[in-house]
Amino acid sequence: MEDVLTKIKFKNDTYTKKRGTPALLKMSCSICEHIIMYYQKDGPGPLKRCYLDRIFYPEDLAKLQNYSFDKKNCPSVKCPQCKQLIGFPIIYEKENRPAFKLVQGAFSLKKIPNKVCS
Repeated sequence: MEDVLTKIKFKNDTYTKKRGTPALLKMSCSICEHIIMYYQKDGPGPLKRCYLDRIFYPEDLAKLQNYSFDKKNCPSVKCPQCKQLIGFPIIYEKENRPAFKLVQGAFSLKKIPNKVCS
Protein backbone atom coordinates (compact mmCIF):
# COMPACT_ATOMS: atom_id res chain seq x y z
CA MET A 1 0.00 0.00 0.00
CA GLU A 2 2.88 2.39 0.74
CA ASP A 3 4.00 1.88 -2.87
CA VAL A 4 0.66 3.30 -4.07
CA LEU A 5 1.08 6.40 -1.91
CA THR A 6 4.57 7.19 -3.19
CA LYS A 7 3.34 7.17 -6.82
CA ILE A 8 0.48 9.62 -6.24
CA LYS A 9 0.91 13.05 -7.78
CA PHE A 10 -1.79 15.60 -7.05
CA LYS A 11 -3.79 16.81 -10.00
CA ASN A 12 -3.46 20.56 -10.42
CA ASP A 13 -6.13 21.81 -12.80
CA THR A 14 -8.81 24.50 -12.92
CA TYR A 15 -10.89 22.69 -10.29
CA THR A 16 -7.94 22.61 -7.87
CA LYS A 17 -7.16 26.27 -8.53
CA LYS A 18 -10.81 27.22 -7.93
CA ARG A 19 -11.27 25.23 -4.70
CA GLY A 20 -7.90 25.46 -2.99
CA THR A 21 -5.24 23.28 -1.46
CA PRO A 22 -5.65 19.56 -2.18
CA ALA A 23 -5.54 16.83 0.45
CA LEU A 24 -5.21 13.08 0.03
CA LEU A 25 -7.88 11.13 1.88
CA LYS A 26 -8.02 7.44 2.72
CA MET A 27 -11.64 6.31 2.63
CA SER A 28 -12.53 3.20 4.62
CA CYS A 29 -15.75 1.27 5.13
CA SER A 30 -17.52 2.33 8.34
CA ILE A 31 -18.57 -1.26 9.04
CA CYS A 32 -15.48 -3.39 8.42
CA GLU A 33 -12.79 -0.66 8.03
CA HIS A 34 -11.59 -2.07 4.68
CA ILE A 35 -9.88 0.57 2.50
CA ILE A 36 -12.27 1.73 -0.23
CA MET A 37 -10.12 4.32 -2.04
CA TYR A 38 -7.48 7.00 -1.93
CA TYR A 39 -8.98 10.27 -3.11
CA GLN A 40 -7.77 13.82 -3.77
CA LYS A 41 -10.11 16.35 -2.18
CA ASP A 42 -9.69 19.94 -3.26
CA GLY A 43 -10.61 22.69 -0.81
CA PRO A 44 -12.54 22.76 2.47
CA GLY A 45 -15.87 21.30 3.48
CA PRO A 46 -17.38 17.85 3.86
CA LEU A 47 -16.90 15.15 1.22
CA LYS A 48 -20.26 14.66 -0.53
CA ARG A 49 -19.10 13.19 -3.84
CA CYS A 50 -15.98 11.70 -5.39
CA TYR A 51 -15.08 12.85 -8.88
CA LEU A 52 -13.74 10.03 -11.02
CA ASP A 53 -10.65 11.99 -12.03
CA ARG A 54 -9.58 12.37 -8.38
CA ILE A 55 -9.57 8.66 -7.46
CA PHE A 56 -6.06 7.15 -7.27
CA TYR A 57 -6.72 3.71 -5.79
CA PRO A 58 -8.00 1.03 -6.33
CA GLU A 59 -7.01 0.69 -9.95
CA ASP A 60 -10.45 -0.45 -11.15
CA LEU A 61 -12.05 2.77 -9.85
CA ALA A 62 -9.14 4.96 -10.97
CA LYS A 63 -9.41 3.63 -14.53
CA LEU A 64 -13.07 4.69 -14.84
CA GLN A 65 -11.92 8.23 -15.67
CA ASN A 66 -10.44 6.92 -18.94
CA TYR A 67 -13.75 5.70 -20.34
CA SER A 68 -16.86 7.37 -21.64
CA PHE A 69 -19.08 7.78 -18.59
CA ASP A 70 -22.54 6.27 -18.57
CA LYS A 71 -24.14 6.31 -15.13
CA LYS A 72 -26.47 3.46 -16.11
CA ASN A 73 -23.54 1.15 -16.83
CA CYS A 74 -21.07 2.50 -14.27
CA PRO A 75 -20.85 0.33 -11.14
CA SER A 76 -21.69 1.67 -7.71
CA VAL A 77 -18.90 1.83 -5.14
CA LYS A 78 -19.28 -0.95 -2.62
CA CYS A 79 -16.97 -2.24 0.05
CA PRO A 80 -15.18 -5.22 -1.52
CA GLN A 81 -15.22 -7.00 1.83
CA CYS A 82 -18.70 -6.51 3.34
CA LYS A 83 -20.52 -5.17 0.23
CA GLN A 84 -21.89 -2.05 1.95
CA LEU A 85 -22.95 0.62 -0.56
CA ILE A 86 -20.55 3.58 -0.39
CA GLY A 87 -21.62 5.62 -3.40
CA PHE A 88 -23.52 5.56 -6.69
CA PRO A 89 -22.72 7.11 -10.09
CA ILE A 90 -23.99 10.57 -10.99
CA ILE A 91 -23.20 13.46 -13.27
CA TYR A 92 -22.57 16.51 -11.09
CA GLU A 93 -24.70 18.91 -13.13
CA LYS A 94 -23.05 22.14 -11.93
CA GLU A 95 -19.75 21.14 -13.57
CA ASN A 96 -20.96 18.35 -15.87
CA ARG A 97 -18.47 15.98 -14.21
CA PRO A 98 -18.87 12.25 -13.55
CA ALA A 99 -18.77 11.43 -9.88
CA PHE A 100 -19.95 9.07 -7.16
CA LYS A 101 -22.57 10.52 -4.81
CA LEU A 102 -21.54 9.25 -1.39
CA VAL A 103 -23.79 7.64 1.21
CA GLN A 104 -23.10 9.62 4.36
CA GLY A 105 -22.17 7.41 7.30
CA ALA A 106 -21.10 4.51 5.07
CA PHE A 107 -17.41 5.48 5.18
CA SER A 108 -14.77 7.10 7.35
CA LEU A 109 -11.96 9.36 6.20
CA LYS A 110 -8.35 9.83 7.24
CA LYS A 111 -6.16 12.60 5.86
CA ILE A 112 -2.79 11.40 4.57
CA PRO A 113 0.07 13.82 5.34
CA ASN A 114 1.19 15.83 2.29
CA LYS A 115 4.83 14.78 2.77
CA VAL A 116 3.84 11.24 1.69
CA CYS A 117 2.61 12.44 -1.71
CA SER A 118 2.93 15.62 -3.76
